[in-house]
Amino acid sequence: MRPSLSSSRFGLLPHVLLVLFVATALPATALALSAPHRPHHRGGKAHRGGGKTRRGRAPEPGTLAQLPGAHGCLVDSSVRAPGCGTARALKGPGPFMGSRAIALSPNGKNVYVASLRSNAIAIFRRNSRTGRLTQPGGTGGCVAVKGAEACASANGLNGPNSVAVSPDGRNVYATSRGSNSIAVFRRDPSTGALTQLPAAAGCISGLPVPVCTRGRALVAPDVVVVSPDGRNVYVGSFFGNAVAVFDRDPTTGALTQPSDDSGCVAEATGGCTPGIALGAPEGMAISPNGARVYVAGALSNSLAVLARDKSTGALSQASDGSGCIADAPLTGCATGRQLSGANAVGVGSVKGSVYVTSLFSNSVTSFGREGGEFAQLPGTFGCLVWLRAVGCSFGRALSSPEGLAVSPDGRNVYVAAFASGAIDVLDRSKTGAVAQKVGRSGCLAPRSVSGCARGRALRGVSSIALSPDGRYLYSTSFGSNAVDIFRRRQ
Repeated sequence: MRPSLSSSRFGLLPHVLLVLFVATALPATALALSAPHRPHHRGGKAHRGGGKTRRGRAPEPGTLAQLPGAHGCLVDSSVRAPGCGTARALKGPGPFMGSRAIALSPNGKNVYVASLRSNAIAIFRRNSRTGRLTQPGGTGGCVAVKGAEACASANGLNGPNSVAVSPDGRNVYATSRGSNSIAVFRRDPSTGALTQLPAAAGCISGLPVPVCTRGRALVAPDVVVVSPDGRNVYVGSFFGNAVAVFDRDPTTGALTQPSDDSGCVAEATGGCTPGIALGAPEGMAISPNGARVYVAGALSNSLAVLARDKSTGALSQASDGSGCIADAPLTGCATGRQLSGANAVGVGSVKGSVYVTSLFSNSVTSFGREGGEFAQLPGTFGCLVWLRAVGCSFGRALSSPEGLAVSPDGRNVYVAAFASGAIDVLDRSKTGAVAQKVGRSGCLAPRSVSGCARGRALRGVSSIALSPDGRYLYSTSFGSNAVDIFRRRQ
């Protein structure tokens, strides 16, 4: 029987965590399946993701190199990590439930990080030429519950796990599963500092919190995205099996949830538009033209495709098989492969390309449009799996993949693997298919992971984001209490 969270939303949490632990702890021999694999392309092995290859050639475009010394990693000031810089409000950045815990402003001047254990959003200024991050002192460097760590004070930030910046750069939105809320901030365009909107406009919660407006379908919200036109904000509700819909005021950034059924799409929640394959939404992305919202369901093992009305922001879903793709037969959905524990979602510009990381499958799956029909790419182009799986291409250091990002130039896809602590580097073809770079240039990871270029402060790497110009990649590492900075070769 397919798991459901609608009847016992919090009782399944220990079971889910146990399954996650077992899935990531199994030895390689227990998970391996024999299948032949032919590399998609050739290339020399690179050292540390930066210098010349063993064949004397310069690194390929798309490879990553961590910035040297303290410029390459920032850790929470309570942690001792020789060789890294320090910052405030970085305890538990990028938690296990949350693949969008780091975001850059559209102008590339700031980086924002959701830190679960600090109950805070850390704020960094970014040098667009060098990629380096610095944290302002005092309240300009972070916002936190009760103003902890000399941060600006904020409500509704109990266990923040996801953060998004509006396309106009005026606002920052953060979900927090501990307070079942979305917090709303005004962003200073010159400094990047955040100020929470006043009174009840500053947060919306699924709980009766006195300082927040009451919202619907907000049960352990796990991911937040803003539409490209800036008119709407969408929140994935992990234990609510739902997507909450909000209208955004373009002047103030304040959010309003429609009172009718267009205010949410859910599997089994009264007062919401009915949806399918929305079990535990953990990843979400919007197509560049704003016409579709893609949702990864961790417990429905699926990718849901929601049509977005650009004039109203309302979401709807087809039930004829085109509205979702699931890992196993599910009424109303097409059947896909390697989507067990679907997690993060990323979109590209080629033929409607969509990519999904899946925790239990240890995979990256690829989707696109052929002849107008949205489907998983055929054969080995449709899935890349750690170890081996019949009919899929072979991936390395992909244990428990969480975060995912597509480069602005469309040439690469990057994946954060929570269990291995690796950032995997994938080449992307004109058809939208991906293949991991060969040799050490195909991944950066801690010393314990063989075959990859070495990275620092990457324990529990979970969320990644690229600068608007595509020159730098930033990641959060939950276990290292760190933000890491990498230069991307173009």
